Amino acid sequence: MGILFCKSAKLAHASSSQFFDPKTGPGTEKKEPVHSHKQSFYDSSGKSESCVHRNLKSFTFNDLKNATRNFRADSLLGEGGFGCVFKGWIDENTFAPCKPGNGMMVAVKKLKPESFQGHREWLAEVNYLGQLHHENLVRLIGYCSEFDNMLLVYEVMTKGSLENHLFKKGVQLIPWATRMCIAVDVARGLSFLHGLEANVIYRDLKASNILLDSDFNAKLSDFGLARDGPSGDRTHVSTRVIGTMGYAAPEYVASGHLTPKNDVYSFGVVLLELLSGKRATGDENAGGVDETLVEWATPFLSDSRRVLRIMDTRLGGQYSKKGAQTAAALALRCLDVDPKLRPTMNEVLATLELVQAPKDVTNKQRRS
Repeated sequence: MGILFCKSAKLAHASSSQFFDPKTGPGTEKKEPVHSHKQSFYDSSGKSESCVHRNLKSFTFNDLKNATRNFRADSLLGEGGFGCVFKGWIDENTFAPCKPGNGMMVAVKKLKPESFQGHREWLAEVNYLGQLHHENLVRLIGYCSEFDNMLLVYEVMTKGSLENHLFKKGVQLIPWATRMCIAVDVARGLSFLHGLEANVIYRDLKASNILLDSDFNAKLSDFGLARDGPSGDRTHVSTRVIGTMGYAAPEYVASGHLTPKNDVYSFGVVLLELLSGKRATGDENAGGVDETLVEWATPFLSDSRRVLRIMDTRLGGQYSKKGAQTAAALALRCLDVDPKLRPTMNEVLATLELVQAPKDVTNKQRRS
């Protein structure tokens, strides 16, 4: 199986699944300023570059050319709207480039020079992952910023994205226990972000941004749309509306008001995908491309007698019925149209840990 990283070409930021505020449009930058990469850049709290990047390796462009064999086509792992991701090899201790098969394999994301929105996301990625470290966040190893060459170097997640494992034909089916482990991992990552003093809002939770390691442990990737949440007596942060159709909370789409409860809604959609094996949007839903997964599933989620009808038929009934009902009820709470009625991610995590299978069963299924 090929090693994948970040988004597939089909779900790149420039794709039709991405949306912008129709009132402001993608060209408006007033609410989310960004520093030029020709200047020293800053994190969201105003800290200087040296403070943000002390745990990151500063690579030269030549280093990364050598590590990826000059960005050869056969090193390409994936391509998105703002750049390409290449496989590279570096020494585990010195981080110097080395020959393929030696040292540590990494994923090198190369930004397209002409992409202004991509540059904004490059900055956010460095600023957040340069400071935040958690077992359920993908590790950013370093960066390169030389003139118009903007690159990021990450650990490689060998199983690729959750999107590919749930929806790509010919990929081994993820069993129930592993799906619940993935849900717990994602909930832990979001709980960590929401529990920070800055109250970080991830803003782009979706199956393609959840990466899996060799044991199907899940990590959040792509922090390009992340923002600090409201502080003090503020109830929300006002932003341009940008995200992915089918995952974004309705109140955020309508108003641009960003709160941690927006992430909770998106988590509810991902949980539905794990339960049903259906995409957030897609023509496989009963109503076709015009019906979202949430619209299709809500009537079943709200009826305890019919709730198991949403379950992925490929599982063949090999799951805990009680666990599935509990997870479905949790998804319904996360998807409440009133954000105040949604649980916190800490509450979500506590509920999912009760659903999760025992470790000995989980590990056995993960290895299978």
